[in-house]
Amino acid sequence: MSNHLLFENIDEPGLNTLDVYRARGGYAMAEQALAMARDSIITALKDSGLRGRGGAGFPTGLKASFIPQGKMDKYLVCNADESEPGTFKDRELIQKNPHSLIEGMIIAAYAVGANKSFIFIRGEYQQQAEILEAAIAEAKEAGLLGPNVLGRGVELDMWVHRGAGAYICGEETGLLDALEGRRGNPRLKPPFPANQGLYQGPTLLNNVETLTAITYILKVGAEAYSAMGVEKSSGTKLISVSGNVKRPGNYEIELGMTGRDIIYGLAGGIEDDREVLLWFPGGSSSPVLTKDDLDTPYDYDSLAGAGTMLGSGAIIVADDRNSVVDIAVKTASFYKHESCGKCTPCREGTSWTTKLLKRIQSGEATPMDLDVIDSVCDQIQGNCLCVLGDAMAMPVSSMVRKFRPQFEAHIESARIANEQRLLAELDEQEPVLQGIGAL
Repeated sequence: MSNHLLFENIDEPGLNTLDVYRARGGYAMAEQALAMARDSIITALKDSGLRGRGGAGFPTGLKASFIPQGKMDKYLVCNADESEPGTFKDRELIQKNPHSLIEGMIIAAYAVGANKSFIFIRGEYQQQAEILEAAIAEAKEAGLLGPNVLGRGVELDMWVHRGAGAYICGEETGLLDALEGRRGNPRLKPPFPANQGLYQGPTLLNNVETLTAITYILKVGAEAYSAMGVEKSSGTKLISVSGNVKRPGNYEIELGMTGRDIIYGLAGGIEDDREVLLWFPGGSSSPVLTKDDLDTPYDYDSLAGAGTMLGSGAIIVADDRNSVVDIAVKTASFYKHESCGKCTPCREGTSWTTKLLKRIQSGEATPMDLDVIDSVCDQIQGNCLCVLGDAMAMPVSSMVRKFRPQFEAHIESARIANEQRLLAELDEQEPVLQGIGAL
């Protein structure tokens, strides 16, 4: 079996239109699903082993089973915010094959009994939002959405909601607040969205890749899907590879490939044949790995065992011409900027970490500041309302711990450079000072 499921025929011209998608068998799985018992769909998702592809990796079927049964207003929300730096796979799915997402949402909504669905898309994705809106309009006109989906007496409305460019809206409760028209801030949990989510109703929330995969699980069968990948990390995964590689882009892989096979195989290796300095395996919020970790299998459990995480599947590669200090400063600065400020550990912790790293960068720090950074990051992790604080603390602390000699060398070299600059300035000013003394 080809490992191309979600990206099968992805570059076919016109695939974003209903006619081409249906000619490829599109919406056949939705029609099949609407003839099945709802519980059997959830069971198939559990049997497939599909885990959430947005970053958390929570079992999709189990998450769907948390939605209470019975007649009540229930909601399906698709997280298309894709705000994790280095991640751009969902954008390609939406742009080239929007109907595969819509079909997956129809199946998921039916499985949990939701009759209203929303796609929350980041504001920068203007073209993709327009493509989605056009695809939804086509689906409604064809009777695939609306009061009587496929003539089966199932109701499902769908809307696209554009975000305002906040990273925090990638967090599910922050997204729900923004979807309700408020400032995107994380909510205290419990209650969890499955019981009290959008408009206080039961809500199933998954990302683009997860919902799209549902269609293909029904297509190939749960058993065949679970046979792909490795134990506890089944199926295929869309990954976004960027940074200092020869062939950056999106790839669909079976989980369990090694980092070396991805970076040196699919992505063609490092530019100018230099060595890997570090790589983020799951977006900028994941603890970094080094060249010594390239043979780690790319799956949820293996990466967790290596002290990091698969996250959103965004692999960012930095070669040895980069400064780990500069990378740490840029990482911390991003999360400081994106912190909503609602909780103290994140608001103050990201700010202090960024200040300390900039002190190191400018040569004003001592090695003791590295210990302070490590301590601040430890105090952030696990103490915030959401994982944004952790998203800064985990990669920064991993860089400080794995590259401490480079940080200390930078502190010393920057200090010497500052002293030399100061002495040069004094030498330039000496004739002026002598002139003043003669007066």
